[in-house]
Order: sequence, then C-alpha cells, then structure tokens
Amino acid sequence: MTDPVRFTAQRGIARITIDNPPVNVTAQPVRAGLSAALDAALAAGVSRVVLTGAGRAFVAGADAKEFDAPPVAPHLPDLVARIAAFPVPVIAAINGAALGGGLELALACAARVAVPGATLGLPEVTLGVVPGAGGTQRLPRLVGLAPALALISEGRVIGAAEALNLGLVDALADDPVAAAETLALPARPAPDALPAPAPDPAAVEAARAQAAKRAKGQVAPGLAIDLVAASATLPLAEGLACERETFLSLKTSDQAAALRHVFFAERAALARGRAGGAAIDTAVVVGGGTMGAAIAYALAGVGVSVALVETDAAGAERARANVATLYAEAVARGKSSPEAAEAAQAARHSYHVGYADLPPADIAIEAVFEDLAVKKQVFAALDAALPETAILATNTSYLNPDRIAEGLRNPGRFLGLHFFSPAHVMKLVEVIRAATTTPETLATVLRLTARLGKIAVPAGVCDGFIGNRILTRYRQICDVMLIEGALPAQIDAALRGFGMAMGPYEVQDLSGLDIAHANRKRMGWKTKPGIRYIPIADRIVEETGRLGRKTGAGWYDYEGAKPVPSAAINQIVTSESARAGITRRPFSDDEIVARAITAMIEEGARLLEEGIAESPSDIDLVLVHGYGFPRWRGGPMHYAERLGLPGIRTRIETFMAEDPLSWALPDILRRAAETGRSLSDLARTP
Repeated sequence: MTDPVRFTAQRGIARITIDNPPVNVTAQPVRAGLSAALDAALAAGVSRVVLTGAGRAFVAGADAKEFDAPPVAPHLPDLVARIAAFPVPVIAAINGAALGGGLELALACAARVAVPGATLGLPEVTLGVVPGAGGTQRLPRLVGLAPALALISEGRVIGAAEALNLGLVDALADDPVAAAETLALPARPAPDALPAPAPDPAAVEAARAQAAKRAKGQVAPGLAIDLVAASATLPLAEGLACERETFLSLKTSDQAAALRHVFFAERAALARGRAGGAAIDTAVVVGGGTMGAAIAYALAGVGVSVALVETDAAGAERARANVATLYAEAVARGKSSPEAAEAAQAARHSYHVGYADLPPADIAIEAVFEDLAVKKQVFAALDAALPETAILATNTSYLNPDRIAEGLRNPGRFLGLHFFSPAHVMKLVEVIRAATTTPETLATVLRLTARLGKIAVPAGVCDGFIGNRILTRYRQICDVMLIEGALPAQIDAALRGFGMAMGPYEVQDLSGLDIAHANRKRMGWKTKPGIRYIPIADRIVEETGRLGRKTGAGWYDYEGAKPVPSAAINQIVTSESARAGITRRPFSDDEIVARAITAMIEEGARLLEEGIAESPSDIDLVLVHGYGFPRWRGGPMHYAERLGLPGIRTRIETFMAEDPLSWALPDILRRAAETGRSLSDLARTP
C-alpha cells in the first residue's frame, strides 16, 4: 500500500500530494501523513509549499465513515490552523474537487490556484453537520458574508470560474501545480489575519427564510447560518471554537446519522452499475407520451441512439413534439445551447409508426398504459422485430412482469424498468427481476442506469414492487384513520409536519384518483378476504367523478392551484363512518404520523421477509427518492432502527389488538426485536 501523502522538495519548493483514492478524503492516515509532510517541509528549509491531490480530486471532504467514531489525532482543525500559520506560504493547487474539509485546507493556504474544471464547496449541511475545520469563519472573511451564507447554508458546490469571480481562488491554470510554484502572492493579509466581514443582517435573514423553505425540519442549515453570521462579530478564535462545538454535537445527531445512511446507500446503489454488463448504444422506446418521451430524452442525453415507436403517424408526431419540448426546456434553463439541442434531436432520435422498420437495438423499453393485454401485444411485436439478443424491459408500475414475458423467445433477456415521472429528472428507477431474468441482463441494465445517473434499486416481482406496494399500504392505513375520525387535510398536514413532501391525499389529487381506483378494482379489494376495505375513495370516483387536479376537484376543492378542504368530501367521509357504525374519534398529529409511518415500516419488513427487497437501505432509497420521504429521517427502515425495533413491535401489537384486519406483525420484525439483530442482518441470513 502506498503512502496516502507524498512529499518531495526541489529548488526550494516542497510539494505535498494527497493520494488516497478514489477522492482523497481526509481519513486519519491522510491527516497523519499531512502532519509529517509539514514537518518535512520545515526540516528541508523550503521557501514555499504546494499542496495538491493525486488523480481527479484535490480533497473531496472528510471520511464520513469516521463520523460514527470518536475523533482521532491529528485532528483536521489543528492541521488547518497549522497551515494557516505556517512560516512559509502554502499554496493550494486545486486539481479537482475541493469539498468540505478539502476546501477548508485550501482556505488556510496563502493562495489558491484551480484547474478550470475544479469544483469547490462546503456541502456539510447535506450530511446533517456544519463545516468543522474553519469553513464558517474563514470563507466569509475571504469572500464576504452574503456569498459565504449562500454556499454554506445551501451546501452549494460551484465551478472554478465562479470561485474565481468570488475571490475564492486567485488564478485558474491547466497545470495548477506549476502555476502554484510561481504564483505571485496576492497582496492581502495572511489567512488568519483577514479582517472580519461586514455585518449583513439582510443577507442573514434572507438565508434564514430560504433555509426554512428549502430545508424545513433540518437543524444544520440554521446553525450554519448562525455560525457564518457570527464571523462578523466574533474574533476568529472564538468563532472557530463555536464552530467545532457545533460540529461535534451535530455529527452524532439523528439527522446526521440519517443523511449519512442515505449517502452511503446511494453510493452502494451506484456501485452496482460497475459490476459488469454490456454497453448499451442503441434503444427502442415504445410509447411517446410523457413517460416514453422523457425516457428517450434521458437515453439520448448519455449518447444512446433512440428509436421511438408509436401506433400511427399522428402519435409519432406527438412523440416528436414531446421530445422537442424537453430539449426546449433544457435550452431555456441554460442546460443546452439551441445548436446542441437541435443536433442531438437530429443525431440521436428517430420516430417510427409500428415495428416494421425498426433498427436493431440493444434494449427496448415499453412505456404504454397499464393494461396487461396491450403490453403483451407490444412485447410480441418487439420480440418479432428485434434481434433475440435485445433486452426487453417493461416500465409497468404494478403489473406482473412474469405475465408480460410469457411467450418471449428469450425470456432471460426480459425485466422490468420502473422509471418515475418525470423520468429525465427523477433519479430513482426500480429494476425488476422477473423469474427468468439472467444475471447478465440485470448487470447490463444496472450499467445503463448508472450511466444515466440513476439510483437503481433491484426488486422482485410482486404487486407494486417496492415503492407502490408500500404506498398502497400507507394509503390503506390513512383511509382507516379517515373512517375512524380523521379528515384528509388533517392527515396531509400531519405528514407534511413529519417531513413528507406531500400528504397522501394531496398526492392522489396530483396523480389522479382514477389510477388508484383502477388498481383497487384490478385487485378486487371490495371482496378481497383478509383486508379491511374502506370504500371512501371508490365512492368519490364512482359517485362524484372527482379525479383530482385534472378535473378541478378531488379530495380537495381548488381555488386556482390552491387546495382547499372540501365540505363535500368531508360529508362522504363522515357518512361512511356512520354507515359502518363507527363513532368517530379525534386523532392527534402524532398518532397520525405513528400509524402512517408504521404502516410503511411494517410493509417494508414484509418485503424483506419475502425477498422482494434486497436490503432495508434499498427500501429507504425508494421511499426517499420516489415518494417524498424526508431524506433527513433516512427512510422508513432506518427510521425504525433509530426508534428501536422493540418499540415498533409493541406499537404494531397494540394496533393489532384494536384492528386485527388492518395490522399484522411480520416475523422478521418480531425476530429483530427479540434478538437485537438488525433488519439488514436478518434479510441476509433468514
């Protein structure tokens, strides 16, 4: 194993290179090596030190794995302070990402030179902490209070050109090491002698308002704002002490643990795409509506040539228009030039009526409406039109992929690819293993999803897979609370208060009440044994025709775009309680949250027990990225572990005693509560 820090000295200049692949995080061996390299620079009597990173990163932050353990010397704040006070100038040659602790190292340097493609930022709030090695105090002294507030409280990462404009870096150079060796030092005080920034109460209040809106419920952004604001009034030493105390208190918090959990789960999901599989260069997408056009656009965006299939010429033209709209939106947002958008549409998209003239393709993705017979017809046509080697993927949300695959020539090349709308924006995709899907097919599709930048979560076959199955259970328990005494607006408000992006009834109004109604009808819920059927939602669809926002009314009335509690809906709810002989009772917000989130946990445990989900963290990724579960709570399964599984078991048993039709304790939860083993452990070793 090579040393994580290398030291050389020539012509009176020392070069210290941090080499801790893949991104040079400041783990303890790096910190120890950096301390030793500074000692060596002193001993060598050099006149300048250049600090840089190996590979494509300068230093991409601290080692988040160390956050769960006590700090081990040498500590990063001490190294940063030593660099700031070093007797000869230390110049940061920023060769790539300088994030978190990496930027804090650079801020302590006398000057900074960056490669044009470098990225810089202090994204600690996205992990539930604040910068812990001087970032909240040194950055505002260098660039001013308002820019520092924006960067730190939002966790923003900026490019080198913006950093140069802010004064965060002093020069850009293709070879930052060579430039750092000869850079004329800027005429400003030493790093820790810079004056405090001017107070800016308006900027502080604006940052607080933005954080309250963007990061509702999260602790770290507000504390980061407090620390940056304090840089204008506190001496540097006092500000640094406050920052360190805040960092150490936050790093063991529930929110920080939850955000780290999601961070590592995302990394693990992306790593699946590096486990082999063939490259995908050509694709067919069947269906040019909102979903199909977005899938085609996303594929083209990573260089895949896409043939989009519709049933008739008018449909093909609508598909072309839908794709063109996505490119126009990218141009309007500054993500593409008009010329590049036009060139991409010409080079990577073709439109076809039927299947007769389809070019060969590595993968075909079906994105038509949820009808088993229609989907089977599509795949029969694709199977006949494409080479047997083509992967065939269905974008079904609920239907059984094994039924869809019946009769295919090569069923091992078939699977489900459940994108979330809008498919070019949403990062989540469920990859559904059909009974016949081969490991090679799965690996190839995971390689493609990684190329698309998606969080891919493998799932087995069941109704709704991971996300929609949990959503169905969650809504079921919310409907039980409706008939027993709650109202839609109260349930929605309570769950938003917990941190959900939207309440369940707001979501149904957005997606359309007819979709869930069709699924209940398909599953025969009215007569299905063993469940407690609540007819309220079906009555709304069947008796009133209120389907949500698309009809101007659903669970809510609407004043423009604003949802307003509906007296008509509340009357249906209360009348259904009376018809069932239920005396309605009050529900507190805490009880609503406890029952709704416990329903998610219970169903997630059942998915683990059945082998549908591979791990609790996969379930968490699906709920965080696809269903609005608050990232800072870590997902339902992480949340359950933090609450304590014995308590979850007791809660479910209490609910079971009241309502045995609606609640049941999964065996995996019982065993976890009894043995103290984690759900992850039990999912791997039944």
